[in-house]
Amino acid sequence: MDRAKIKRELENLAAAGLPAEPVQEKAPVEVQAEGEAGGKEKAKKAEEAPRKNGLIETEYAKRGAHLDVQINPDQVVRAAEILDGEGMTLEMVTGVDWIKDGQLEVIYDYSHAGGQLFRVVVRARVDRNKPDIPTVCHIYGGANWHERETWEMLGINFAGHPQLEHFLLPEDADFYPLRKDFKP
Repeated sequence: MDRAKIKRELENLAAAGLPAEPVQEKAPVEVQAEGEAGGKEKAKKAEEAPRKNGLIETEYAKRGAHLDVQINPDQVVRAAEILDGEGMTLEMVTGVDWIKDGQLEVIYDYSHAGGQLFRVVVRARVDRNKPDIPTVCHIYGGANWHERETWEMLGINFAGHPQLEHFLLPEDADFYPLRKDFKP
């Protein structure tokens, strides 16, 4: 396993998925007097915005991973191929409901335990109203159950999955218990 290669390839993958940003003229800088209301609120709103694609190196002791990469949904298969090619194992697939952003996030946790531990988190956000993302079952067979559970609990459709059917909820369930707007 080559950590530097994994980092480089995932950085390139995330960068390839970034939209081209139009050139904008520089806006005048607003200067805010110390103690003026609204300064903290502006900073807080900036922190609450959805994370942009890219790779972050994290401290394992604090975050539980060495690399954390945000990519587009259509890039998860390529990310899985990169990590599988380096001998990494898929530990888990799960999701988060970002109801205020109108998105669901799919999170893949990968690890390599041979020698020195190395963990990578891959994240992709999908539209809450059309939550489609490709399956990685054909690369990691163990993803089958994880994707089924994430589909069943959050309603994320793993396109190409060989068996998206209920195994925890009743067969006629038409609700997603882990969505934030679920009312039992």
